Amino acid sequence: MADNVSMSEIFVRATQSTDIEALLQLQTLVYPSIPSWKREQLRQQLEVFPDGQLVALMNAGIVGAASSLVILWDEWADEHSWKQITATGTFETHNPDGYTLYGAEVFVDPELRGKGVGHELYEGRRKLCKQLNLRRIIACGRLPGYHAMSEQMSVELYAKKVLWGDLTDPVLSFQLREGFRYCGIMNNYLPEDKDSCGHASLIVWINPDYDPSQPTALQHNKPGQSE
Repeated sequence: MADNVSMSEIFVRATQSTDIEALLQLQTLVYPSIPSWKREQLRQQLEVFPDGQLVALMNAGIVGAASSLVILWDEWADEHSWKQITATGTFETHNPDGYTLYGAEVFVDPELRGKGVGHELYEGRRKLCKQLNLRRIIACGRLPGYHAMSEQMSVELYAKKVLWGDLTDPVLSFQLREGFRYCGIMNNYLPEDKDSCGHASLIVWINPDYDPSQPTALQHNKPGQSE
């Protein structure tokens, strides 16, 4: 399980079933135009991969969350949608034999953006990746700034301009500061995301502590395998 992470008044821990109602309320606030998780989806995520689900708290209230699963990246390296790779949010695609921690979702209370909540959630994921001896973290991030520029340029050029520093995107610019590398565009990743025109940026963080001579912790702990 990921260690607790604290920074001033921000505290990150594993998600609990008692957090579900608060998470649903917060996600509706963060994404008013995108359908939020369903209760059953959150329950399934916790059942399938409890260590991969994190919440951020401030003053005992939930102010952010991060959801992830483990996959065999070679099965998904070609273009895919969010619904496909997450099995419509159920995480039935979680594969303990995989080497990749896939970031399915991160959201932060809009009133606390820029206060370090997102950083602490990303740090929680990095710690989990290292603890499980996974090779990398891969995610497909929203591009919420693209909608305003979509008539002026392609999404690929928009992403390049963010990389070059000519433009700032609320999500991709943050992910670059967090040490992720931009790998390309996933088209039609989340059609409901009108701000991103349905597109997403494919990003990766490589675990510097990954030991290829050892199995991952999930592989080591699979039922029927020797200790």
